[in-house]
Amino acid sequence: MAADLSAIVKAYDIRGVVGDQLDGPTVRDIGAAMASLMRAEGASGVVIGHDMRASSPELAAAFAEGVTAQGLDVVSIGLASTDMLYFASGTLGLPGAMFTASHNPARYNGIKLCRAGAVPIGQDTGLAAIRQAVEAGVPAGPGGGSITERDDMLAGYAEYLRELVDLSGSRRLRVVVDAGNGMGGFTVPAVLVPLPFDVVPMYFELDGTFPNHEANPLDPANLVDLQKRVVEEGADIGLAFDGDADRCFVVDELGGPVSPSAITGLVAVRELAKAPGAAVIHNLITSRAVPELVAEHGGRAVRTRVGHSFIKQTMAETGAVFGGEHSAHYYFREFWNADSGMLAALHVLAALGEDERPISQLMSAYERYAASGEVNSTVADQAASIAAIKQRYSDRDGVEFDELDGLTVALPDGSWFNVRASNTEPLLRLNVEAADDAAVAVLRDEVLSVIRA
Repeated sequence: MAADLSAIVKAYDIRGVVGDQLDGPTVRDIGAAMASLMRAEGASGVVIGHDMRASSPELAAAFAEGVTAQGLDVVSIGLASTDMLYFASGTLGLPGAMFTASHNPARYNGIKLCRAGAVPIGQDTGLAAIRQAVEAGVPAGPGGGSITERDDMLAGYAEYLRELVDLSGSRRLRVVVDAGNGMGGFTVPAVLVPLPFDVVPMYFELDGTFPNHEANPLDPANLVDLQKRVVEEGADIGLAFDGDADRCFVVDELGGPVSPSAITGLVAVRELAKAPGAAVIHNLITSRAVPELVAEHGGRAVRTRVGHSFIKQTMAETGAVFGGEHSAHYYFREFWNADSGMLAALHVLAALGEDERPISQLMSAYERYAASGEVNSTVADQAASIAAIKQRYSDRDGVEFDELDGLTVALPDGSWFNVRASNTEPLLRLNVEAADDAAVAVLRDEVLSVIRA
């Protein structure tokens, strides 16, 4: 096994360049190691899904070989969004493996792993053990596992989501959806077509080379086409999904992006109406408006670090009804504590459909501060850059430091920023929040001058 696992086993998934870092033999060994771990925990099989990348079917098949060699059965659901794989894991009661590199460029692929019920497998909950087993050489298993193909998961997934959100009172909405040639082109028609919406599709053709733009709506450049189309169509709302369609971004009727923090606030308020007093999880990069809104509506805000495995673990520990991240991952207790961009989209559509106001006005109650969005910088030494930032602000009065995840610096005027290393790329990610756009720009540029020195 020649692959360098230290380069591809991340904090909460496996991700690497196909051919160079991730290949069939490596993935077969990872499948065998995962199956061995799951068999020791009493599992009888693993459900496997994959996205539309050219390498995904082959890698998924290699993983299945490793699983069946260990005596566990495989349920293959074929093409799937990541949240559809979580649905399969939840409904079938099986551990799962999703083959996707999410928003990463075409040359990448990866694996998201979970236990039965979509319980995440992260670095501290199995990924490290899987890596160690592969590096040591996975002992031969008993063999004899079977592979069963299921083609009914998409319909079941769509029906399940529609049952979770009441859209019976919605006015008819015109909805532009940019699937970015990712898995939203597969799931959106199944979920939204039966509902009172006129769906205008953009880039629904499944194509893992991403010919129109990268399937990463967190980058503003990848929202431009959607913003233009929403205005041209006179649409009520625009939705953009990432490559594996587990994240959803929203554009208002004027073509303006709606921050994921505002969506977190809106969905949190809706979920707290059903579960008064419940906990709501938010990562440390979401707007401070989120814990304010949660408290105002009788909930308990719980702050956590970035990443789906951390959020889901905290969801389970606290019994939280909902969780949201700045990156547009949204987690639901009713969905096995897993993230579903589609379910978040249904909540937004329901809120808009029940209100006569345009979405720009509806969301104004949830947008309280200005934010930079995520600003990425390629740096040679991430730790040194973070240390330099801490030194820059350490002699200022009233400054507070928090190292829950990267470095968060809170300033006396209420503004704050977080800088953290990417788990998947050689980048530092900066997020800034302040009272207005001008204050954000000043603070952003000040921090970037240190990062990029």
